[in-house]
Amino acid sequence: MQFKFLKKIIGILGYKLVDKNLVKNNRLIDKNNFFSINTILEEIFKSQKINQLIQIGANDGKRFDEINKYIKKYSPHCVLVEPIQLYFKQLKENYKNHKNIIFEKLAISVDGEIQYLFKVKESKLKYYDEHIKGITSFDKRHLEKHGVNSSHIEKENVESITIVELINKYEKKVDLLIIDAEGYDGKIVLDLLQKSEKFPIIIFEFIHIKNQIFENLIDQLKKKYSIYVLNENLICIPKEKKIKLSIDIN
Repeated sequence: MQFKFLKKIIGILGYKLVDKNLVKNNRLIDKNNFFSINTILEEIFKSQKINQLIQIGANDGKRFDEINKYIKKYSPHCVLVEPIQLYFKQLKENYKNHKNIIFEKLAISVDGEIQYLFKVKESKLKYYDEHIKGITSFDKRHLEKHGVNSSHIEKENVESITIVELINKYEKKVDLLIIDAEGYDGKIVLDLLQKSEKFPIIIFEFIHIKNQIFENLIDQLKKKYSIYVLNENLICIPKEKKIKLSIDIN
């Protein structure tokens, strides 16, 4: 009871307890290099011609969104994906003056297994820190783990397609794929690796991925990618790409 109460207090204050999968998952990565996500993104955009990027879990396009300023600075063609109606509306508003952006109100799932997502009720958001507004999940327990009261959670029906269907919908080559799917990231990346012949630079959050899925994911990624740790994210660079960075990540 005390532990559950502590989790809620920590969540309201804008923090969270370390996910046990983070400790386990870190042991599976050979190169534990920690750099600023902004430093890496700047180097990627400078050294690679990013003509098209896809962002899955774009939320409102501003809240804790590191890619926002690079979209505005470099103006690549973008596909921004957000399934929740409230945040999708805010996303479109926040990018209304920017060209080359396509908005998709979709969830990305494997074989249509996601039909709804859990979120904090709009009327209850005022009780939580800003970071809670960015959390939606296929698993209700994921929100509870961040300190959200169970009675403040509701589910929203969503339309979903696979990552390969999304990529194939647009004929341009995808140069950069950014994923923040609150624990579902691993399944999306695995689905891409198994079913696509297109392998962009990938940045995704890994700390909430179940360890069994993560082990398989790392094994598959290592065949085609160099993998680096960026705080709670992994950056995966195709081995054939020669990115010249001002910092040493080898």
